[in-house]
Amino acid sequence: MTAGERVMLVDAKDRRYLVTLSPGATFHTHAGSVSHDDVIGRDEGEVVAGSTGRRYLMVRPTLADVIVKMPRGAQVIYPKDLGAILLAADIGPGQRVLEAGVGSGALSMALLRAGATVVGYELRDDFAARARKNVAELLGPDVDYRVEHRDVTEGIEEQDLDRILLDMPEPWRVLPHAAHALRPGGVLLSYLPTINQTAELRHALDQAPFGLACTSEVLHRTWHVETRSVRPDHRMVAHTGFLTWARRLARSPGHESSHRTGTDLG
Repeated sequence: MTAGERVMLVDAKDRRYLVTLSPGATFHTHAGSVSHDDVIGRDEGEVVAGSTGRRYLMVRPTLADVIVKMPRGAQVIYPKDLGAILLAADIGPGQRVLEAGVGSGALSMALLRAGATVVGYELRDDFAARARKNVAELLGPDVDYRVEHRDVTEGIEEQDLDRILLDMPEPWRVLPHAAHALRPGGVLLSYLPTINQTAELRHALDQAPFGLACTSEVLHRTWHVETRSVRPDHRMVAHTGFLTWARRLARSPGHESSHRTGTDLG
């Protein structure tokens, strides 16, 4: 572990603390403190003792750890949904992605880690600033990431995009602009909290040059596994949002594609 690096400290009760290491600094909890100098220079996976003798496992945080613990202005997209988004939108290295509604930057981090180039449109300056800061702290200042203070419903400047991802309440207002900005075959994906919004989006997609539309949600349940006590945990992360994605069609004038939804191919 080196100075300036983030470390996750995990106690015996699985409480997790995200700490950025700084020489001479001290991390305080209700159960005592941990000197940063006792962590710097140690190997990941070792155990460090705090001022009261409480022991903490030291590991580098995963992306999911950072997203859950990082400072936020807006509600973040949860890790369980981020993984599904990366696959549903088929995010990969070198893709040009527009993200509208960057919030605190959680989705931006996942997209950039997957190798995409990301341009963000954000209505609120404070959210944009927070996203830039969170992304830079995780991935460095030279990452291929730009956030503009813009309203995506008023137009999209970029052209021939591979993907457009929307985290906003009325994504159907973006479809006319997305149809021009996405390359044929490109993917549009929207994250929405309610099924009423989702139904509105699906209806709008049916009227636009998009096809192979699909909607899903992700439910995440962990299990308690200890000797003979094996059971589902009492709490689970159930509904957080609906994912809807569709492909940009290349329609010739006067031709209406029959491939409107994913079920049309069944």
